Amino acid sequence: MKNITIDGVEYVPASAIKGQTAKSLKGMKYVIVRTYSAGVFAGYLEKRNGMEVILRDARRLWSWTGAASLSQLAVEGVNKPTECKFAMEVDKIELTQAIEILEVTKAAQDNIASVSIWKV
Repeated sequence: MKNITIDGVEYVPASAIKGQTAKSLKGMKYVIVRTYSAGVFAGYLEKRNGMEVILRDARRLWSWTGAASLSQLAVEGVNKPTECKFAMEVDKIELTQAIEILEVTKAAQDNIASVSIWKV
């Protein structure tokens, strides 16, 4: 699909953007980050500088059932996905008080992605 220009503004098809995002995430680790006061997030670790972390394609993990701890969540995911509250992904988030970063297995990443978006 081609780009189109309207009133001097060039628009790009959404499929092209998703492709670029997927390419830019290659090589980034998928992690769970626990912060001091903002909660728990899962996403691709773009950058870390001390306690400051930038995640891409990040979801806030508001509450979960079926994992005893973040450690289990990072290794296995949850076994009661319908009872979890995981918010929608945001393209990028900067977390300024990261106190724990856990690498996530592919199985747990797929499990987290399978949890329906929680919103009101």
